[in-house]
Amino acid sequence: MESSLPQLEAARQASAPAQVHPSRVKIRELLAVTGLIVLADLTIYRGYGFAGLAALFILAPILLIWGAPQRRGGLMLGVVAAMLLVLAVALVWCGSASQVALGAALTIAFAMILVGMQPYVIDVFLFAFFTLGTGGAGLMKYLRSLDRSTGLIPRATWLKVVLPLAAVLGFGTLFVCANPDEAKTIGGWLARAWNSVWETIYEFSPTAPEYLLWLATAWIAGGLLRPLVRNSVFAVDEISTVAEMGDERVSSEAALYAAFRNTLIALIVLFAGYLAFEYKTLWGRVFPKGFYYAGYAHEGAAWLTLALALATAVLSAILRGDVLRDPRLPGLRRLAWIWSVENLLLAVAVYHRMNIYIGFNGMTRMRTVGLLGMTAVVVGFLLVVWKIMHGRGFAWLINRQLWTLAAAIYVYAVIPVDGLVHSYNVRRIMAGDFAPSVQITVHPIDSGGILVLHPLVNCTDDAIREGVQALLAERAIKGDEIDRQRASQNWTSYQLADRMLLEKLRANKSDWERYLDPVARAAAIERFRSYAYQWY
Repeated sequence: MESSLPQLEAARQASAPAQVHPSRVKIRELLAVTGLIVLADLTIYRGYGFAGLAALFILAPILLIWGAPQRRGGLMLGVVAAMLLVLAVALVWCGSASQVALGAALTIAFAMILVGMQPYVIDVFLFAFFTLGTGGAGLMKYLRSLDRSTGLIPRATWLKVVLPLAAVLGFGTLFVCANPDEAKTIGGWLARAWNSVWETIYEFSPTAPEYLLWLATAWIAGGLLRPLVRNSVFAVDEISTVAEMGDERVSSEAALYAAFRNTLIALIVLFAGYLAFEYKTLWGRVFPKGFYYAGYAHEGAAWLTLALALATAVLSAILRGDVLRDPRLPGLRRLAWIWSVENLLLAVAVYHRMNIYIGFNGMTRMRTVGLLGMTAVVVGFLLVVWKIMHGRGFAWLINRQLWTLAAAIYVYAVIPVDGLVHSYNVRRIMAGDFAPSVQITVHPIDSGGILVLHPLVNCTDDAIREGVQALLAERAIKGDEIDRQRASQNWTSYQLADRMLLEKLRANKSDWERYLDPVARAAAIERFRSYAYQWY
């Protein structure tokens, strides 16, 4: 029996998972930090545009997960990684400063998940703040511990590498010297390689701002890998237990129950009356010429969206705390469900008003923002309903609503807004509805949007056709200037939308070359603008 104990212990050790030596973890972290420094240098300091930043947001998470002392995250980590990948594609297509800010926030969220934190929106900002303040503390801690370790690589390992290499170099040199022709060839090769190395060193010799970037990157990277703050400001049980719902077995009448009940009854009556007016006056109606579209469909939709957001706050404030312990709670909940249905009908009315405005004179960036914002408000209201049904806490609600807002911002940042907006406008114009042409003349359009305007060079309306041809000529001239500028830069300035637009314009030069003359071009654009303004 005693003789079998060593065998059992040996078997247990053999079946145990292999442990990574602490020094290897430190080496991996140091290499990850070094890689982030190099990456930041190439894409930020030596970069010229959004393609380089796209590479930063793809490669930085890979280095973070490789250098992380402990890797956590699971599905959430994969979701954030996928969001960063989609964002990088959007940056390469047609980048913007808002996308860069979003990429930085997602990278911070990725690092939070790696250390076991939930990336709540407020916590992302706090984590970034603390990382800037205490970033290098974790990095310096294990840098100081290196001198107490056994060394990065054991001496025997060094000898296994150094001795054979020295022998090969020594004998190889002798063999080369024994053959004059080979010695001359290799000598010339070595001279060219030496000169190339020195030229590269001279070209990439760092400057003072570059040193500061290296230090800042190392500081931030250390903070992301080993943050001092690992707890959420919402580190509470998100399920409403005694703290929020109270012990429902102990019934007690809430002091404000009657006030809340009367408030809900009044709101139900008010919303019912307004919804009847809304559906009677704006649904199935042919609008006369001169109808105040901006007031009803634009400003009106904004006010109704605000009303729905306020309803979200009111419903959340009523059904919490002492009210949840009141024995009359079922009656209050029935009133809440009735009002919730009315709020959803109000949301449908807001979407209808937005549709009226879009039907009047087409799509714009801000109408896309309005649709996404309205959708975020509706989702926020549904989260309140979910909170009430499942007894969730207030922290749970706030975090999910902020996630909803962040998701709406992310969707707007990554979709090709101008391309989608003007694809819709072009289809309507080519079908004979010329009103959306005003959106081409009064709003800036990026390369992705200009790319879809080409069908309008065959529009039946003279002012629109010639105006678009002049706009394409103007963009072709500007595109040539940008192309020459980027030829002197590197890959970090690449933008796919700019490249595709320039190639398409060059391939269809016959459609716009008559407006290379600046006077004719300006006259055609001004005529188009004046003509389309009738639908503004």
